[in-house]
Amino acid sequence: MSELRLALVGPLPPPSGGMANQCRQLARLLGEEGVQVNVVQVNAPYQPAFVEKLKGIRALFRLIPYKWALWRAAGQADVMHVMANSGWSWYLFAMPAVYIARLRGTPVIINYRGGGAEEFFGNAPALALRGLQKADALIVPSGFLREVFGKLGFSGHVIPNIIDLARFTPRQPQPGKQDKHVIVTRNLEPIYDIPTALRAFAKVRQVLPAARLTVAGSGPELANLQQLAEQLTITTAVTFAGRIDNDQMSALYTSADLMLNPSTVDNMPISILEAFASNVPVVTTDVGGVPFIAEHGRTALLVPARDVDAMAGAMLSILQDDAYSEQLTTAGLAEAQRYAWPVVREQWLAAYRGLIRKGSH
Repeated sequence: MSELRLALVGPLPPPSGGMANQCRQLARLLGEEGVQVNVVQVNAPYQPAFVEKLKGIRALFRLIPYKWALWRAAGQADVMHVMANSGWSWYLFAMPAVYIARLRGTPVIINYRGGGAEEFFGNAPALALRGLQKADALIVPSGFLREVFGKLGFSGHVIPNIIDLARFTPRQPQPGKQDKHVIVTRNLEPIYDIPTALRAFAKVRQVLPAARLTVAGSGPELANLQQLAEQLTITTAVTFAGRIDNDQMSALYTSADLMLNPSTVDNMPISILEAFASNVPVVTTDVGGVPFIAEHGRTALLVPARDVDAMAGAMLSILQDDAYSEQLTTAGLAEAQRYAWPVVREQWLAAYRGLIRKGSH
């Protein structure tokens, strides 16, 4: 599809958040298909670099070049694909992209990916909704978000997040292993509720004293979490690994016996899909869009948010039963195929082609 010219608007690592990783991955994979991808980066480094220290005016040094880049990209593209989120990001980055695309006569897709859509758009002024109305298509990564936008009167089409299966090596189970390794791959922020994960792990340690936990993520809660680990007397068993580069995540999953997702707000956590692709069993909270990608008792175990006892019980039911763990991972590995690039690629290319044909009439 070498004739397609795409303007892809979104963040790029660093930091390696879910949307940034998906943006970088989509740009790379589409480029390998022959699509001419022009990434308009919403988090481009400040120029000159010292501007980052000038709070209050630094936004201007990012927004003015950003809008100029949007104008140029929209004029050269057949389609503009805007990865969008809630809050100030919606007003500062997504809406300008939509309006500039419209001014340039370029079909524009809003690819909304945030977990707080219902609260944000439900309470937002009419101005925020107008940005959605101006888009030629609304595409979301999960049935959960399609339902959220449906309640707001918008029709969304689902194209899921991408798992590049070539990046992940399915781990080989080790029956009878004593030092079970649990991993959490969320940032150290309140919405991801790492304290509940620590408390649940402390209960697991009472039954499996050789178990260990790695928390791979960074954020403002590190000192509080380290203090909590000390209070729970699990410091020697817990490693706060910091942010792990995307290219090194496969090795972390391969070393794991369980992936734990304790978040209180979620849309379509890519970490669950990465665990599926890595043949790692999953315990996750049942919030937001999680039940749309993880089926309780078949591909994962789902528990209520902030429920320490339920989380610990689910973890033990997997860590103490190798056969049950293998049953879940077999189903999870098969589920991951739905998110593989060969499947998702056709969905994105069909969406782009459809808008180009619609615009040519």
